[in-house]
Amino acid sequence: MSDTYVGAIDQGTTGTRFMVFDHAGQVIANAYEKHEQIYPNPGWVEHDPTEIWENTKEVVLAGLDDAGLSADQLEAIGITNQRETTIVWDSETGRPVHNALVWQDRRTTDRVEEIQEADKVEWIREKTGLECDAYFSATKTEWILDNAEPLKLSASRDQDLRDRARSGDLLMGTIDSWLIYNLTGNHITDVTNASRTMLYNIREMEWDDELLAEFDVPEEMVPEVRPSSDEAFYGTTDADGFLGAEVPVAGALGDQQAAMFGQTCFDKGDAKNTYGTGSFYLMNTGNEAVKSDHGLLTTIGFQLSGEPVQYALEGSIFVTGAAIEWLEDVDLINNAAQTAELARSVDSTDGVYMVPAFTGLGAPHWDGRARGTIVGMTRGTRKEHIVRATLEAIAYQTRDVAEAMEADSGVETTSLRVDGGAVKNNFLCQLQSDIIQTEIARPEVDETTALGSAYAAGLAVGYWDSVDDLRKNWQIDREFTPEKDAAEVDAMYDRWDDAVERSLDWATEE
Repeated sequence: MSDTYVGAIDQGTTGTRFMVFDHAGQVIANAYEKHEQIYPNPGWVEHDPTEIWENTKEVVLAGLDDAGLSADQLEAIGITNQRETTIVWDSETGRPVHNALVWQDRRTTDRVEEIQEADKVEWIREKTGLECDAYFSATKTEWILDNAEPLKLSASRDQDLRDRARSGDLLMGTIDSWLIYNLTGNHITDVTNASRTMLYNIREMEWDDELLAEFDVPEEMVPEVRPSSDEAFYGTTDADGFLGAEVPVAGALGDQQAAMFGQTCFDKGDAKNTYGTGSFYLMNTGNEAVKSDHGLLTTIGFQLSGEPVQYALEGSIFVTGAAIEWLEDVDLINNAAQTAELARSVDSTDGVYMVPAFTGLGAPHWDGRARGTIVGMTRGTRKEHIVRATLEAIAYQTRDVAEAMEADSGVETTSLRVDGGAVKNNFLCQLQSDIIQTEIARPEVDETTALGSAYAAGLAVGYWDSVDDLRKNWQIDREFTPEKDAAEVDAMYDRWDDAVERSLDWATEE
């Protein structure tokens, strides 16, 4: 019999990747395709769900073809996805009624402020573990049902979108649900993605009737919630479909939980930080949903079939890698790899601080009206200083979260596992170690988001026997230890706080 593998669809904010892994967790195939970023208004961010599905099919086939594999060699497929990004689609035709509203989208900030003024923030936090913020899916779904009317799919249907939703004609979900639906025909999500909607009670482990009523989201349109690694499978691909084979779709995790799973953070106290479009710092808190008093989120880490849920504390940083993309957009750099060379060419930022609050600030500040800010410039400021300030901002934001994490958990972080595209930058990894005064461990396989979803699917079908098999796969590529004096770093960090203060509550007219 030919060798068999596990595939992973990693549907991210800027593109879709398909990877294939072997028993050792090594990459066998890798294909990637970007999709369009749509900005209809300031602070609004959309994606075309149909483009994402077409790209998904394209990268799966390309990845298999490039590696000389057939779909029959896949024991299972796992899915990981940009979280909170929300789609509403027609249950009969499968066509979206509107573009997806991306997690970065701030158009529902006014609605969030209404909820805050109604003193419902703590009520929502108690049920969901989340801050009340436009980041999550609840207000996005509400907005689509209220505003997508001009894009109704059929002129012959005279019901409005809410009536159609109540009658089961419309479905909602995050990107994992959209992909599972297109792959298997079933309307399913996993516990980690459900926990990011602001509609799911993470303690009762069910869609919350009161929250559904608050946002007028009919229960008929929400997906069935299943474990992240599901021995019963979410379904199989169609033998007559694009793959030409029946492959179990058996695992799904929101991208940050998938990275935690891929980093083998299976034990209480294990922590990782993923550097992607944003950065997301998660700590496993075991079977206890630890309440945060310092601006972090309490969320579901993962669930294996037949086992209790494991929870996590999370610090969500909205813009990190996207800040480097911005440097490209304004022609300060030609490519991301240039940042290390430019930043290293100056000894410091010369007092320049950059706060990349392009879509507001997440943890621990939670200010949807904060905006990108550069302070401390003089006539002598050059692009090298701004580039270095941007890299330092990534590290400072991580320290903001790390300090909140230690305060909430009572656990001192002695080593932080890192992953994502930006950690290929040795300068940034060293800078991060210096600024949080902690050892940084970078694994050999840094695409841990895709790896985590492959692990979840592979465990479900018996490709791997247990999480102990996965622990054996984890290998360190390089460790970074602090080189700067703690007092010097503390002084720099104090000024970062001053810069953040100047970015807050800026977008009062949006």
